[in-house]
Amino acid sequence: MRTMPILLDAEPATAAIQLHRGRRAAVLVALKGSGNATAKELAAALRCSLNAVRHHLRELEAEGVVDHQLAAHGVGAPAHSYRLTATGHALFPDRYQQTVADLLDHLVASEGRAAAIALLEAHYRALASRAQAGSVDLPAGRRGELVARLLASEGYMATWAETAAGGALLTEHNCPHQMVAERFPEICDAEEAFLARVLDATIERRSRITSGCGTCSYHVVQSAKDEASQ
Repeated sequence: MRTMPILLDAEPATAAIQLHRGRRAAVLVALKGSGNATAKELAAALRCSLNAVRHHLRELEAEGVVDHQLAAHGVGAPAHSYRLTATGHALFPDRYQQTVADLLDHLVASEGRAAAIALLEAHYRALASRAQAGSVDLPAGRRGELVARLLASEGYMATWAETAAGGALLTEHNCPHQMVAERFPEICDAEEAFLARVLDATIERRSRITSGCGTCSYHVVQSAKDEASQ
């Protein structure tokens, strides 16, 4: 059985918890973090009974926030794999993205698209300054954890995990500006440049929410300087 990811900051789950409390909210947050999971995986991650998880999943499916499909999981018959629907994803923070997207559209109309892109890039430069203020002297792994926590506080539900093959994987389980990214895909390039700068590493994008994936994820390869210092 695979290990469910652990989110570094619970605050981004606030919107979901406001409508769904207790174990039902925990199921939603777990599915947001994993992308998809079987009832057995959810029961193990949440440390509750399989029957309880199945009960919550049935109720969440009836509400239209969760659905399932058959998927192969090792030896044996396929199992039901659960995931959030678009309605389920909408329970999580969006950082007023409709307002931001509309403001950027007005900026494009008045000053051109380049002005809107410059504004988005300035946002990530400011975020980089915040990250670098507390991470300059940290080893690469600790720096990655700090950046993930910063992104989590901004609504990205970010996790940081070292990989067995070397490097690390930074995963964003929520996109707080998905609507903006769909209109201005340049924001994704600005985010990638931000990560390369604050992590002092080579960044390889592995998935993108706006392309239909459940997460935005990046493989992080440390610089030779950081590898030598560890």
